[in-house]
Amino acid sequence: MATFPPLKTAAVAQYPATKSIRFQNQIVRFVDGNEQRYRDSAGPLHRWTIRLDKLDETEMASLENFFLSNQGSFASFVFIDPWDGTSYPDCSVGDQLQMSSVEELQNMTSVTVFENRG
Repeated sequence: MATFPPLKTAAVAQYPATKSIRFQNQIVRFVDGNEQRYRDSAGPLHRWTIRLDKLDETEMASLENFFLSNQGSFASFVFIDPWDGTSYPDCSVGDQLQMSSVEELQNMTSVTVFENRG
């Protein structure tokens, strides 16, 4: 299985980065107006928003190739949490990758990683 590509420094994120935890819940509304709520996942799901600045062309190419090989959010990969080193085996990125290049060694992007466990 693929792993999220680290930078040359072996880190997967730079600061500021954000991490959030969410629960996936569903609501079914019936004709009489009553609602039934249920949890649609086995536990909390994690999400990381990672800003990457001052990347060189090799690091940017590595991220772009990773994004293309996963076909956006289609495939899953292993992501290692930069805060505590926990390995999450079923993650994906969004369907868009925006990359900017200001000048040499001044490339930047932002990636959101979603835990998919259901």
